[in-house]
Amino acid sequence: MAKDKETTNLFEYTEDSIKSLDWKEHIRLRPGMYIGKLGDGSSPDDGIYVLVKEVMDNCIDEFTMGYGKTVELTIEGKTVTVRDFGRGIPLGKVVDVVSKINTGAKYDSKAFQKSVGLNGVGTKAVNALSNYFKVTAIREGKEKTAEFERGVLVKEHKEAKSGEQNGTQVTFIPDEAVFKNFRFIPEFLENQIWNYCFLNAGLRILFNGKSFVSKNGLLDLLQRKTNEDEIRYPIIHLSGDDIEIAITHNNDYGEDIYSFVNGQHTTQGGTHQQAFREAYVKTIRDFFKKDYDASDIRTGIVAAVSVRVVEPVFESQTKTKLGSVNVDVDGPTMKQFMSDFLSNQLDNFLHKNPAIAEAMKKRIEQSERERKELAGIKKLANERAKKANLHNRKLRDCRYHLDDDAPAKNKEEFVAKQKETTIFITEGDSASGSITKARNVETQAVFSLRGKPLNCYGLTKKVVYENEEFNLLQHALNIEEGLEGLRFNNVVIATDADVDGMHIRLLLMTFFLQFFPDLVKHEKVYVLETPLFRVRNKQETIYCYDENEKQAAMKKLGAKPEVTRFKGLGEISPDEFAQFIAQDMRKQLMRVEEGDHIQHLLEYYMGKNTPDRQEFIIDNLRIESDKAEELV
Repeated sequence: MAKDKETTNLFEYTEDSIKSLDWKEHIRLRPGMYIGKLGDGSSPDDGIYVLVKEVMDNCIDEFTMGYGKTVELTIEGKTVTVRDFGRGIPLGKVVDVVSKINTGAKYDSKAFQKSVGLNGVGTKAVNALSNYFKVTAIREGKEKTAEFERGVLVKEHKEAKSGEQNGTQVTFIPDEAVFKNFRFIPEFLENQIWNYCFLNAGLRILFNGKSFVSKNGLLDLLQRKTNEDEIRYPIIHLSGDDIEIAITHNNDYGEDIYSFVNGQHTTQGGTHQQAFREAYVKTIRDFFKKDYDASDIRTGIVAAVSVRVVEPVFESQTKTKLGSVNVDVDGPTMKQFMSDFLSNQLDNFLHKNPAIAEAMKKRIEQSERERKELAGIKKLANERAKKANLHNRKLRDCRYHLDDDAPAKNKEEFVAKQKETTIFITEGDSASGSITKARNVETQAVFSLRGKPLNCYGLTKKVVYENEEFNLLQHALNIEEGLEGLRFNNVVIATDADVDGMHIRLLLMTFFLQFFPDLVKHEKVYVLETPLFRVRNKQETIYCYDENEKQAAMKKLGAKPEVTRFKGLGEISPDEFAQFIAQDMRKQLMRVEEGDHIQHLLEYYMGKNTPDRQEFIIDNLRIESDKAEELV
């Protein structure tokens, strides 16, 4: 009894249990609630890019309001500087705007009618999560500067005369205590910048001196995201008050929809994207006067949708999914607004362009034929997946999933957890066993492959249902109907660092590109990097990911350290693995370069042997051989 009483006392709920945190302490304690996942910069949705976005959003809002046509972004090493030429923060409020929660002009809907940053948190989060933060406002010949460290004001400069143009300049260095071993990848920033330009025709952004500008908005975006050889008809470009849409079809499976609200890329969709999908189907059915299946109409669609609304309600601070909202105060619902626009504009366009309408019809009817051919096979495949007892035999699931509804209580924290969800696709029981023992059961799942997958290049989707491994993998990810059902935010291919592992990796990459390219295009698929070597002595252990790191570690430890070469994931102990799949795990994003034709890529790398590919392999073997000789 005494023991039970003692245990109870450990969990006493008293006045001392209640803690109060100021704004910066709360942001630093729960950064995921404000910026999503942390990461090291190897993923485009890692926290350091969210910090840049939060500062950039304020500059874009100024442009939208008609002030300042140029924004300058400079990144030198780990230092970020953003300069706009808008109105400049009112000098008397410079400190408050970046350090007091619920302070800002965007609460006055007259000043910022259709802004994305309505809750007054973004810049404060950047301030709190930066080792150094400096803001300067220039306004009507005067300037005011304040400097902070981790959200704490360290120096407030007096107002001074200035000959500079009006505007605001922010310089910050993300805190390495929060973002461990981070680095900025220029390609991710450039994609982010292009989105700003596509959504704000005429805006000019200078990134490290390189100029970005778009004249045709979403038409330019879709031209950048597609290849002229792969689309079935010229891009349809429609625009109206507070809405812009671009549409085409290609031969890929699934849907590829890029959606935006007030300039914010809503990567997880929301009410506007769903409203577009439904309104598009209704408009096409009405135009062709035929009750096509919705999936046939949308299969192969590539579209971009941008809307501007008053006081948008997002499902998290990172603003990746739009909640319920009217287009304007006391205005139509998003569903009605989208339906009215498409039934008018798209219908008119198709009547005026019969050749495009006919090409669209052929693509829809092609999807219809393929769907009917698959109907019986899909039913059998679904039954096989149930009998296989997927969630016990193949999949070690996690507790949080993207398709779970966030509870009203602790909603922000729940959504932040969903952003961290990852599924590792492994080969064999030994590798999956190591990861399973080391993983975070809340956010990390493991799917175990059996043997080498099929090379599915050139095959139809029929093989996904007939091949047991592909069928079960599809069900584990919940991607049969496309990206929207995906249960995990990150799909990580985790194979051995040997020839067989590399081959399996390529076969899985082919599977995603062939049948679910939208997962790759929306940057959901990664390849796990695990160390090739462990170098250690009695005092220190260093894990190395390539030959250069191994040589540096051996030099550092000296006196003949022990060197272990990891060939298979099963050789790595669970304790070691826990370090490699933590928040700062090393992983490479599987990306398709803008304008690349997926089928051309697959034909080159996974089709029948060609002289060109043989020459490519030989040339790269020579390069690697030369590198090895240099190290020796």
